Amino acid sequence: MSNGATPKKIKKLEVAGASGDADESRDYDAETQKALEEIDACQNEIDALNEKASEEILVVEQKYNKLRKPYFDKRNDIIKRIPNFWVTAFVNHPQISAILDEDEEDCLHYLTKLEVEEFDDIKSGYRINFNFEENPYFENDVLTKEFHLGSSGDPASQSTSVRWKEGNDLSKKIKDKSGGKGRKRFLEQKTLFSWLSDHADPSADDIAEVIKDDMWPNPLQYYLVPDIEVENGVEGEDDGSEDEDDADLAEVEEEEEDIEGEEGGDDNLAEEDDEDVAEQEDDEGGDD
Repeated sequence: MSNGATPKKIKKLEVAGASGDADESRDYDAETQKALEEIDACQNEIDALNEKASEEILVVEQKYNKLRKPYFDKRNDIIKRIPNFWVTAFVNHPQISAILDEDEEDCLHYLTKLEVEEFDDIKSGYRINFNFEENPYFENDVLTKEFHLGSSGDPASQSTSVRWKEGNDLSKKIKDKSGGKGRKRFLEQKTLFSWLSDHADPSADDIAEVIKDDMWPNPLQYYLVPDIEVENGVEGEDDGSEDEDDADLAEVEEEEEDIEGEEGGDDNLAEEDDEDVAEQEDDEGGDD
């Protein structure tokens, strides 16, 4: 938030306030200096209120996280009644689908529940749980990626080690398909499972943020994407374009028929000319 003075002038104001050196504030007249000091005092009050607001917002958020949890649990129970709900939602999500490999998409057919758990102290982190039924890919029932503050106070992350079944290690299959011989090239090709084990920069994990702040709060909107597009007239627009294509095709066919007709007319004229020449030659022969 701006306090109405340039950084250079702010620095002079702070130095003057700290040392009492009048030379540092010679750029200002008495009235301006007084106004700047009053603005600085107001800014301190605003900052104090902002800090207090953040603490109170945190308390409110914790309260409503507890109130929302039963509804999240109820929603997950209902989702289990819909086959392939989560894989459909993931495939329809633009950011998540962008990193999904075909084999990973097949694997997600066994995903039965997604859950995001925020810690009691929201600022300290959260975890994302992927619950799977028995599947041909790995032994784990739950795969988790957790974000928290490390011992240094910086963001850190950790995740479940995937226990792949014999011959079905998707990370190896994807690496082989990519044709990359080195680890660097494999890491550049981000996929769902490479994201799961990637802890290079937890503070900039876009996929985790998308799952926590977009997919988890309302997955239904992504499961229903095709139906929503139909309701918004997307299908009608497609139909319209098909009609236009049909009209263009008919017009081209008519033009081709006209061209063929003209060519046919030219042929007839040529035949008539040949007949006239033949008759003229017969007449001349008769005169002889």
